[in-house]
Amino acid sequence: MTGLLPEGFDDRLPPLADVAARIERGVLDVARGYGYEQVDPPLAEFEDELSARLKAGGAHGAVRFVDPVSQRNLAIRPDITAQVGRIAATRMGHHPRPLRLSYVGPVLKLRGSDLNPARAMRQLGIELIGLDSVAAAREVVSVAVEALTQAGIAGVSVDFTLPDLVPTLAENWPHARLTELREALDAKDAGRVAAIDASYLPLIEAAGPFDAAIARLRAHDTGGALAGRIDGLERIAAALPAGTQLTLDPTERHGFEYQSWFGFSIFAAGALREIGRGGSYVILHADGHEEPAVGMSLFLDPVLGTLARTPERRRLFLPVGTDREDGARLRREGWVTVAALEATDTPEAQLCTHVWLGGRAELAGA
Repeated sequence: MTGLLPEGFDDRLPPLADVAARIERGVLDVARGYGYEQVDPPLAEFEDELSARLKAGGAHGAVRFVDPVSQRNLAIRPDITAQVGRIAATRMGHHPRPLRLSYVGPVLKLRGSDLNPARAMRQLGIELIGLDSVAAAREVVSVAVEALTQAGIAGVSVDFTLPDLVPTLAENWPHARLTELREALDAKDAGRVAAIDASYLPLIEAAGPFDAAIARLRAHDTGGALAGRIDGLERIAAALPAGTQLTLDPTERHGFEYQSWFGFSIFAAGALREIGRGGSYVILHADGHEEPAVGMSLFLDPVLGTLARTPERRRLFLPVGTDREDGARLRREGWVTVAALEATDTPEAQLCTHVWLGGRAELAGA
């Protein structure tokens, strides 16, 4: 019995698990204050139903198995957003719009990636369903930044993108040439872009700190095709707290295949990769019509390691014989109390920072 786990799976131990739970609860509590009510979809669904709602290519990342009861193929969710879309379109289809929902839970991917080898993760997020307006996008981004900041995550920054920018500017191009241009812009390959159409080179330059980048993008948009999107981004950015670091990469598409006019990534100090991603998208209803929505998903594992060392561990040791009412009062005051179950128990053995002696909390070992 070595405790060995499959590749891409990890145990989350204390204090990391406690920190993660506190952050999740803090984020959802802020969202609830803005009217986002929590839903809790099941871990697995019928494969065909789930696959129909997963974003492009997402179905290939689902772990599948045969349900011994129905004898139908089931899939373990690799993403919760698709399930929230199902709930909004079916069980809550009658609910007045916009519909505000939040969620948290585990997800499982068939394979990890080179940059992120984890296969089992926890995902939390919010979805505003029924609108994809600037006002809706502004609310989602603002709630995300506020929730993360209040949950104790430092250095929150936002990187904006316009997933449909190139098709909007080159809507009459042949598909093959459009694909070639998008790939060259994705790679920031100025030589290839110049060979295809040099007029698109300014899109590579329109990336970086938000104010300068948005000005360059506006200067490039001489025909006004992007004016509404540019104005929208500026209004969204203006709603965020002063000091929030903002950047723009207007041609970034990786991870935004599901989004329509607007997308954003969230980063935090100490995290090696983004901790969240969101934007505007559509939900498919059974009758075929599409409903607009804006949402955001968070995966906090990249930042947990930096947070686990920051909170002070305050545990109060209650020796055998401590009055139960004292313990209850101390917990109401915010202490974590650990009661000795044997006379030989010690504060050190229970990782306690303080001990209850003579009616007061004393530093352990003092």
